[in-house]
Amino acid sequence: MSAVSTPSGPRAAAPAPRETAPPSHGTAPARRDAEATRAAILKAARHLLARHAHADITLRAVAERAGVSPPLILKYFGNKDALFARVMSFDTDADDLLDAPLEELGRHMVRHVLASQRDRGADPLVRIAFAPLHGDHGEVLRANFRAQVTERLAARLTGPDRGLRAELAVAGLLGLGVMYGVARGPHLRGTDLDAIADRYGPLVQAQLNPRS
Repeated sequence: MSAVSTPSGPRAAAPAPRETAPPSHGTAPARRDAEATRAAILKAARHLLARHAHADITLRAVAERAGVSPPLILKYFGNKDALFARVMSFDTDADDLLDAPLEELGRHMVRHVLASQRDRGADPLVRIAFAPLHGDHGEVLRANFRAQVTERLAARLTGPDRGLRAELAVAGLLGLGVMYGVARGPHLRGTDLDAIADRYGPLVQAQLNPRS
């Protein structure tokens, strides 16, 4: 990846980071503000990366889209390369996706993907569907997705064809996520998440269980 580009010449003083000051009675609201700010920065970087080459994206462009100041991005992520390394990683997203016992994992994954779409407006896993076909960052996204999601899931399975079954299970989740968050199917979006998880979860779980 290329190094962070900075304009030459004297630089104007950067505006103060846009964060809400922590209240005097505790730190929980400040922590929530920080988490929301990080999420906004990552969402903006993902949006730009899906549409532009990594080398053409500036921290200022990310900051403008996220509604923060460039110094705040440096505070949270260090530099451009560190930010985009996080954007192109699925590791922490997979932690949440796979956080259930194997016998309950299908339903959990279905509900997790839908809840992420509903609560955050996007599911980090679904962004693999928008990985560019060509270019280095597309290859990095696909390699990370395989290693951090499908291969990690396969390692938890037993029986034959574990890799194939993991990929089929994840394919079902991605299709569901696209229908819910991108195609915005009205029947799907108008149905309670638990009801969908009850109906769709067994389809995913069927791939996780070894065939008798």
